[in-house]
Amino acid sequence: MALFKLNNQSLPADPLSYSIPATIPPCSGNNQICTINATDDGSGYPELNLSVLSEMVTALNTRTSTTNVKLKA
Repeated sequence: MALFKLNNQSLPADPLSYSIPATIPPCSGNNQICTINATDDGSGYPELNLSVLSEMVTALNTRTSTTNVKLKA
């Protein structure tokens, strides 16, 4: 698993919207996805499988960070 930062809030289900951050970004709040933990697809992007996507939806719907999805303001 690798840490990925979401760069494009408009397309959270697109692997190209993510990058591997040089440092862990601060994530506080509960409105938007900040980072996810996911398997690297081998080219520096996350594998957004059903498990990861479901956890993203759960985090956003409950406005609570989960094990693999951290939210921000």
